[in-house]
Amino acid sequence: MSERRLRPCAATGLSACAALALMAPSVSASSALAVEAPAELYEGHVQVDRAQAADSETLQGRVFDDVNENSKLDGDETGIPGVAVTNGVDVVQTDGEGNYELSVRDNMTVSITQPSGWQVPVDSDNFAQFSYNHLPEGSPGDFEYGGIEPTGETPKAVNFPMIESESTASAKQDCVIAADTQAYDTTEMGYARDGAVGDLADRDDYQGCGVLLLGDNVGDDLSLNDELRDIYSTMNGPVRAAPGNHDQDYDSTDDAHALDTFRDQFGPDHFSYNVGKTHFVVLDSIEYSGNQSTKKYKEKIGEDQLEWLGNDLKNVPKTAHVVIATHAPIVTHQQVIVDDAADLYDVIADYPNTVTIGGHTHTQENLIAGEQREEWADDGIDTLSHTQIVAGAVSGDWYSGGLNADGLPYSFTRDGSEPGILTLEFDGADRSERYTVRNEAEDHQMLLGVNSPGWRDWAQQTQDWQDEDKAGHEPEAMSERVVTRDDLKQGDTWLTSSFLAGTSDARVEMSFDGKANAVAEHTQPGRGESLAKGWEYSDPYTTSQNLRTSGSVGQTSSHLWRAEIPSDLDLGTHSAEVTGIDRYGREYRETIRFTVVEDEAAATQISKKQLAKDGFSSAQETKITEGERKGLDSDEARKADSN
Repeated sequence: MSERRLRPCAATGLSACAALALMAPSVSASSALAVEAPAELYEGHVQVDRAQAADSETLQGRVFDDVNENSKLDGDETGIPGVAVTNGVDVVQTDGEGNYELSVRDNMTVSITQPSGWQVPVDSDNFAQFSYNHLPEGSPGDFEYGGIEPTGETPKAVNFPMIESESTASAKQDCVIAADTQAYDTTEMGYARDGAVGDLADRDDYQGCGVLLLGDNVGDDLSLNDELRDIYSTMNGPVRAAPGNHDQDYDSTDDAHALDTFRDQFGPDHFSYNVGKTHFVVLDSIEYSGNQSTKKYKEKIGEDQLEWLGNDLKNVPKTAHVVIATHAPIVTHQQVIVDDAADLYDVIADYPNTVTIGGHTHTQENLIAGEQREEWADDGIDTLSHTQIVAGAVSGDWYSGGLNADGLPYSFTRDGSEPGILTLEFDGADRSERYTVRNEAEDHQMLLGVNSPGWRDWAQQTQDWQDEDKAGHEPEAMSERVVTRDDLKQGDTWLTSSFLAGTSDARVEMSFDGKANAVAEHTQPGRGESLAKGWEYSDPYTTSQNLRTSGSVGQTSSHLWRAEIPSDLDLGTHSAEVTGIDRYGREYRETIRFTVVEDEAAATQISKKQLAKDGFSSAQETKITEGERKGLDSDEARKADSN
């Protein structure tokens, strides 16, 4: 009878894996520590028997307990019953001996749904192995990045190995979502490695659930997939990938083959897996036009995937936690993004504990079920039926802006956030989430600034200068922590807090110079109002830096609070303490010091000193083209960007 092998990485002391890591070239300090994989991860692959199938229209095989971890179905290894297997549309479950049969489709990826308490193998880069591509003649044409090589006729069997796992059985799970790594070259890949990805390499709380890359993993150049795999090989859990619009083969003439290279190198474009009491679903939300010159696409799920989703969910209890992860979010606080959003909501209507997760917009948003917005209603969604989280971005605002003390681009996003990682936390019936900013402690959740009439005038002048390609003299410096006495007396001068953990039911309080707390106003409460957009709804901290460097500002945010600063403050420096309480009762505190000056001349003088002290400089601005920064190529996205 087969016996489970001792996994070297699970051994005590200096294991064989750790010894090999010491001899390998070092990518970073974090990655050297992370090479010793969790004990339950094992390297392996799907087993394909290339002998001729008895029936070319039927694919069969077995899901089995790979006791000796050799990726082969040995005679004494048993099958695993009740595992879902799919050809991309149909979903069947393995019988009592782990066997399955599926109808063959001409162009399909066959995959299994990992059950809780089991773990599929990973490859040498820690990417999960749970699928098989069937494309007899291979990708049509000569794809620049390879596509899928001819697979030949239907194989005799495709067998899927797994091993038992305590980590995936636990109801307590931390699940990492890494959206939009989107490196356009090796320099930017290095920024990702030394930023948010390095943070993950130092963590060990996600071993069972692993890391889900949420699309736009690279920036069109699919030759960078190898570098992407390399930086994520340091993860302390399995890695899975969703596709985005920048992960496509743009030399494909149709959507059916636009993800052939992705499927070859990463796996299915839609699939599911279970950890603990949570069912994860990944969908492809990009429909490519096939136009190689324009590269246009729609944000759309499509009928086939919706049919598959309905079939997939038949095996899931209606009370279960379900996560629907797509590159393009179903909605943002500005608009409905996905064309067939209403159809998706119909499919998941009977699953109240479903949350949808997206990336794509390089914003960080947490929109809770029950919210209403005028722009959604215009597209037929009167009330948000399921919570939508937009997961921020590993790249932030496409690696733009000046370089910080760590040599990484500030990359402040257009909605007043920073590069980072989303983590979904599950514990039985409870779900929560946290967004952790690159290279920062978990309690770094608020960005503070002063939004005054003088600052807004400066912002518009600087935006005009940016729009003219920085022709002429840059407007005089303005710090978001300096305000004139006249501006205070004029009113409409607010202390703002970009509260990253904030939702519409969060609470933010502000205290000036130690006096009683004032309850701050949420600028986008989700009560049926239309979009609030303009300099008065902007986060001055991140907007100021972006105006001085990249020029990428959005003038709106789903997580901005503000309170009017007392108009009778004396000249000099003042302090304010801000307390943010998120929907889970977690409290965060930050303090800001700001200066009241006599007039604009004094404001300019103090601002120059303050900015020099802060170290913000446009001299170290990273250079990217406008198209790369925007990154949104659909008609809908361009329209939203111009609103």
